[in-house]
Amino acid sequence: MSSNFPRRDYQPQARGTLDGVRVLDLSRLVAGNTLTQFLADFGAEVIKVEPPAGDTLRAWNTKNVQTNWKIYARSKKSLGLELRKPEARELLKKLVPTAQMFIESFRPGTLEKMGLGPDELLKLNPKLVIVRISGWGQDGPYSKRPGFGTLVEGMSGFASFNGFADREPVLPPMYLADTVAGLYGAAAVMTALREVEVNGGKGQVIDLPLLDPLFAVLGPQTANFRLTGKVKPRTGSRSTNAGPRNAYKCKDGLYVCLSSSTQKMAERLFHSIGRSEFITDPRYATNAERVKHAEELDAVIGDFVAQRTQAENVAFFEKAEVTIGPIYDITQIVEDPHFIARGILSEYPDAEMGEFPMHHVVPRMSGTPGSIRTPAPALGEHNRELLREAGVDDAAYQALLASGAACAGAAAKPEDE
Repeated sequence: MSSNFPRRDYQPQARGTLDGVRVLDLSRLVAGNTLTQFLADFGAEVIKVEPPAGDTLRAWNTKNVQTNWKIYARSKKSLGLELRKPEARELLKKLVPTAQMFIESFRPGTLEKMGLGPDELLKLNPKLVIVRISGWGQDGPYSKRPGFGTLVEGMSGFASFNGFADREPVLPPMYLADTVAGLYGAAAVMTALREVEVNGGKGQVIDLPLLDPLFAVLGPQTANFRLTGKVKPRTGSRSTNAGPRNAYKCKDGLYVCLSSSTQKMAERLFHSIGRSEFITDPRYATNAERVKHAEELDAVIGDFVAQRTQAENVAFFEKAEVTIGPIYDITQIVEDPHFIARGILSEYPDAEMGEFPMHHVVPRMSGTPGSIRTPAPALGEHNRELLREAGVDDAAYQALLASGAACAGAAAKPEDE
């Protein structure tokens, strides 16, 4: 792996634009952690309230290294509480008035059973912004169903048109539903916080299912169906909106992706591959016709691309000002000069790996840039700090540990990828 990425130290004293915002994060896995990672990157104090086994994300490991946790929990604090015990819930209630945000991802109704429902929380802190993450929403006939992202990626319509026409629908190989919901959630909490801090409004509850955000980013599929009466087919890497657009195999076995979303770009492409006659050919003269005849176009373009390596194709088409890009895997990403120059990845000190590579803060802000202040915490690492604030002295803390109401120690057993 490249050693050219910027080496950065953690910045524990850094003050972000969200400095002074406290977040109580009771969520698990990716959606809530994506949301609060964004907040932590820009200075919020994010307190992960974890059960004795820790956030399940700790167990998504690679070679016994908590790679997911190290990224999603960076710059956060860990408070280990067993919320099934009443004394732990009382401790949490003492922290609620000190927070601006409260994030949870229990199955709908669970928080109410613990005596921590929104009505109770807003009594304790009328300005609190509460985010309730679930698979399907807090109401509706499916609200009680398990809400894993995979199920949402299937039911949202995403998988039905992802993949190739002659094969099964394809689920995404990453946390798509969760991360989309997490980013929508980050925008939502900042919108709600502005209502409190700028407009003088009250706190409120944000119902954030995984389903709604993913469905929203799929575009006008409902309107298209109403207009055409047809279900959008799986088209592989082709587009039903513009053409040509596809992934093409190169001489060296690698791939490039090419898109001609405008008329001018399509004409440049045809000139560059020596097929200028396509510009006036009725089959390819307009975008609509190019989409209809995508298979014939792909055969011509594919033959041209197959005569050159990936690097040669990129150089050739870039010189012709045709929109093309290499299709990278991680071995190419870590050696790419653009990734290196912009510091998209950075190396941070790590006790297990020496240096841990992870994406830097996104997005880049010129006046109030974010920072990674501390590594991801151990389970219960900040118990004494936070419980002392709640009025718990050393003797009382030891009693909480003995009763199991507070917990500190190893997380769930690793499950290697």
